[in-house]
Amino acid sequence: MKRAIAASLAASGVIAALGIGYWAGNRHAPAAIVNAQSSGESGKPVAGERKPLYYRNPMGLPDTSPVPKKDSMGMDYIPVYAGDEPDDKGVVRVSPARVQTMGVKTALAEEKTLEATVRAVGRLEIDERAIHDVAPRFDGWIERLYVNATGDAVKKGQPLFTVYSPDLVSTYKELAIARELQQRATDPAARASAEHLFAAGQERLKNWDMPAGGGHGDASRMTFTAPVSGIVKEKQALAGMNIKAGMTLFRIADLSTVWVIADVYEQDLERLRLGQAAHIGIDAFPDKTFHARVSYIYPTLNAETRTTQVRFELPNPDGLLRPGMFVHADIDTGGSRPRLTVPASAVIDNGSSRVVLIALDEGRFKPQPVETGLHSGELIEILKGLKAGDRVVTSANFLIDAESNLKAALSDLTPPTPGQSAAAKVAYKAVGILDAVDTAANSVTVTHEPIPALKWPSMTMDFDMAIHGLTRGMAPGTPIRFEFEQRGPGQFVITDIQATGAAKP
Repeated sequence: MKRAIAASLAASGVIAALGIGYWAGNRHAPAAIVNAQSSGESGKPVAGERKPLYYRNPMGLPDTSPVPKKDSMGMDYIPVYAGDEPDDKGVVRVSPARVQTMGVKTALAEEKTLEATVRAVGRLEIDERAIHDVAPRFDGWIERLYVNATGDAVKKGQPLFTVYSPDLVSTYKELAIARELQQRATDPAARASAEHLFAAGQERLKNWDMPAGGGHGDASRMTFTAPVSGIVKEKQALAGMNIKAGMTLFRIADLSTVWVIADVYEQDLERLRLGQAAHIGIDAFPDKTFHARVSYIYPTLNAETRTTQVRFELPNPDGLLRPGMFVHADIDTGGSRPRLTVPASAVIDNGSSRVVLIALDEGRFKPQPVETGLHSGELIEILKGLKAGDRVVTSANFLIDAESNLKAALSDLTPPTPGQSAAAKVAYKAVGILDAVDTAANSVTVTHEPIPALKWPSMTMDFDMAIHGLTRGMAPGTPIRFEFEQRGPGQFVITDIQATGAAKP
């Protein structure tokens, strides 16, 4: 009887357990059915949804998967969609070992204001428009000389010399006689003759640049004065000498403004424009810089020196600037507008064209033809072929050319090998906490914040150090800002690290 009761109780327990399982299964069945329906009955993607081509390793390792998966650190593989895969047309690849051996360096194409300067040398010269000659228009003798030496400074209106001229004396006497005849003549014909004689004498004086009319002081002598203030550049006059009409006795130069005549080489002429600013340096005044603008570009070329003269004008109110002084001229031809520039070492010039190497990810380099413009110091302007933010190779680009047969890549004769990949030296920046330092292995453990450029979430991972001692003085728990590079598949090396606060326990 007891055995029957026990069997009956056991059967009841089994039935109760089966009932509970059935109830629980029916309770969760609707949710499972809804989930199955939401993903489509046949497993096909919903209309309008992009389908990944494959999934790539989040750490840059040469590993892909046709289905979603996680790496050894628990990070999801990154989907690559149609249109997102890199364009490998003309791209060349270099192994990570060769990239490190070559010492490849890169830089960004950036918008900058170029200080494009044309340098020239020259000298100070007299303003040709401010040279005045003193030359009497009649014959005579110099009776007295007031300025006796070349180089003397004179003021406008200052007496230079006095001339006695028989022609001048006779002309003034003719004027006096003609005037007296005009007053005394009663015959109309005689009066008309006197008027003609007087007019002829006045015309002669006018041609000689002498005052008309007679009867003033000593009309036989004439004192000549300086027409402008300046220096006596040339002097032919001597006391007592006989002079002839048209002889230049004094040449006076006004030095209130001087010219700078600079020699510019033929290859720089295209960059010159009227009105461009220039900085003038003079050896006699090393602590001073004079400012001027291009006022004239001469239309001739010196065949021996292959240079053209360019003129500037400098004010000289104090007379410090002396003609003949040696000068240096820096002409600003860049302007103030920003230009797209790259380091000059990034451009490979083969004579007929110019090419740069664009650094892509995973050790890929793409040759890109460019058009260049201004060249200023270490920078060169890119007119066509690049955009701001493109990363170009600045060091070892010729070695990459030899390593990967760049010419063949340009002509598409040698397509890149499918599946070949390597990590390019691209710098990334991040912030985090220094967890531990392994001096023996020259590595650190860092908990970093998300890194969008690599699509990494916040996590703790190990980094190698580029050089020893980067973390000297930093204790575990120190907030840091660091910069690292990918130097190989899965190999990330910190190149710079800085503490941003005190260590936290």
